[in-house]
Amino acid sequence: MIVGAGSAGCVLANRLSEDPNTSVCVLEAGPRDWHPYIHLPAGFIKTFHMKSINWAYQQEPGPWTGGRSIYAPRGKTLGGSSSINGHIYNRGQRMDFDTWAQMGNRGWGYADVLPYFRRLEKRVGEGEALYRGRDGSLTVTTMDWRDPLCEAFMEGAVSLGISRNPDYNGKTQKGVSYCQRTINNGLRVSAATAFLKPAMKRPNVHVHTHAHATEIIFEGKRAVGVRYMKGGRGGHPVEVRANKEVILSGGSYNSPQLLQLSGIGSPDLLQQHGIAVRHALPVGEGLQDHYAPRTVARVKDIKTINELRRGLSLWIEALKWATQRKGLLSLSPTMVYCFWHSGESAESSDLQLTFTPASYKEGVQGQLEDEPGMTVASWQQRPESRGYVRIRSSDPFAPPVIQTNYLDAELDRRVIVGGMKLARRLLKSAPLSPYYAYEDFPGPNVNTDDEFLHAATERGTTTFHPGCTCRMGPADSTWAVVDDHLRVHGLEGLRVIDASVMPRMISANLNASTMMIADRASDLIRGKQPMEAARIPDAAVA
Repeated sequence: MIVGAGSAGCVLANRLSEDPNTSVCVLEAGPRDWHPYIHLPAGFIKTFHMKSINWAYQQEPGPWTGGRSIYAPRGKTLGGSSSINGHIYNRGQRMDFDTWAQMGNRGWGYADVLPYFRRLEKRVGEGEALYRGRDGSLTVTTMDWRDPLCEAFMEGAVSLGISRNPDYNGKTQKGVSYCQRTINNGLRVSAATAFLKPAMKRPNVHVHTHAHATEIIFEGKRAVGVRYMKGGRGGHPVEVRANKEVILSGGSYNSPQLLQLSGIGSPDLLQQHGIAVRHALPVGEGLQDHYAPRTVARVKDIKTINELRRGLSLWIEALKWATQRKGLLSLSPTMVYCFWHSGESAESSDLQLTFTPASYKEGVQGQLEDEPGMTVASWQQRPESRGYVRIRSSDPFAPPVIQTNYLDAELDRRVIVGGMKLARRLLKSAPLSPYYAYEDFPGPNVNTDDEFLHAATERGTTTFHPGCTCRMGPADSTWAVVDDHLRVHGLEGLRVIDASVMPRMISANLNASTMMIADRASDLIRGKQPMEAARIPDAAVA
């Protein structure tokens, strides 16, 4: 029984149902992924705020967000956030997964997980066979849009000593390149289209939409089923029993919320809301996310996406997509990726920067400005700051309390300032000078570290990468919720399989690794021999 048809849940449903003797039931709180904006890549701008397919959460104001409550969209449809995200495919660095293993998680080092990354993907484009898969269900392509601003940005990076990298998911992440994305023939490739839809053709797969899970059913210490409301609040209650296991794949906000509603979590928190304590665990603690200020420059003597999405230009682009599946409507919100160091002491690239020949109102993705602009978002890849996700009440329909504590750690503040300084240098590089008018944000009057940090607190936003709220680790740790087979410590028949089990943030967007986690977990659940570890040169994936 799988709660949540997001990136992890879709992969699990596909892999587990390969066994005809296993029956798979999937519960999804949202509707089917019928809406055309889901499948149109540029529809990201629309799905960003569509509450019919988006949980549309709000974070709590933090000490370093200028008193702001930051918007936190999450997918609420088949495919979950893979149906509304920015399509980016980014795995991370070798050291990310080796660190997981060093934290006591056997079988989760880079050599162990690389075969699962390969098994999932159908890579179209450059990539060494050691690192890339060609026969999987998830099509991964490279941006085919060629824009003078993007080319000038990459040449500017090269002028600063940042080399071009044809495959940041290969031997090394470091460098600059067009982004890799889950788009094929001008259409989004979500986890639902790649994995769940094929699985739904099997007679042993049963998918229930508009099924809002409200409580895990236990008999003693064993999870035996789930209660949900068909149709959401005001719907009718349904109870489903699991023959084997209950698997939570609701994501880093909803999985801890359901555990806490079911009496698993901090005793103080549960008692505060009148919930009987079934099992004490640090559920919801340890939340991490990437926090990104966006540096914006005004553009001259060339058109940007800001102008192309209006009037006659937009009709031309729409016709281009309808007839060729190309053009503006086939694009991701991010065009170019750059991975680099915030300073000489960083052993591996600790900054991720993205470039878009467009600018957004008030520095927030989702609403394009009228004036021509270009934007570099810069963020720390491996933040130290940790927050939490906690139930707001015993009401299963109340949104959880989400506190990220962005920039709480002093190291994070130093790195974020370094990222903003690098973003400025990139935008002011010589190859971009024919198009560079002036810096709009943070602005030419911002020069000191304190001024940059203040600007980051004013306009930084989430990059939509929440993880680490049901962390994987040894039972004798003070922070772990699940073991390295993703079984909830101290309970039976219950696993958590999604981005919440990451013990530490990775140097990447989380979608690719979330699917990898589910794929590897499917072998653990089925009792299959894990795939043979890859043999990787020592200097790979830095």
